[in-house]
Amino acid sequence: MISYIKGRLEAKNLDNVIIEVGGIGYKIFMSANSMDRLGETGTEVKVHTYMRVREDDISLYGFCTNEELKMFEQLLGVSGVGAKSALSILANISPSSFALAIITGDLNTLKSLPGIGAKSAQRMILELKDKMKTQEAIEPEFIPVQNTVKNDKAKDAIEALQVLGYSRRDIDLAISKIDTNELSVEDIIKQGLKYLGM
Repeated sequence: MISYIKGRLEAKNLDNVIIEVGGIGYKIFMSANSMDRLGETGTEVKVHTYMRVREDDISLYGFCTNEELKMFEQLLGVSGVGAKSALSILANISPSSFALAIITGDLNTLKSLPGIGAKSAQRMILELKDKMKTQEAIEPEFIPVQNTVKNDKAKDAIEALQVLGYSRRDIDLAISKIDTNELSVEDIIKQGLKYLGM
């Protein structure tokens, strides 16, 4: 598995970029938003990657942040969502907003995404919430960080970060460093992602 690719950005195409590393050009599929954030061709870039292996195809998908990669992986786990659909969704919503929409059951936000109708949105909420509960159930015992769940906003933020695939222990450590009283749920998630990305 290729975790990330760091090299010279050689070209930007309609739905992919070419990054040269040691004389080899890697074709990496990305959303338009992510490609824009990479900057100009000729510069040194680092792209987090997901390698999809199929019987007749091996493809690399790229992301500017680890959170986008985690969201992409979670989306691929939803019935009926393929790699191209997942990239399209990523181009239209941030990982923190997506996670918040899942844990609050915000159908309207999800239905506003390209290719997502009411049934797909409901399936997404159901499957990702269920996956989050399963992960919680099988996670090993740990000593909880004191006062992590400070209020309902912190609880919602913790659930949203779990949707993005982070472990409860890591989330608790991150949230314990944040003063959640004055922040919105989305801001708590964003702050949490900064600590989790360290």
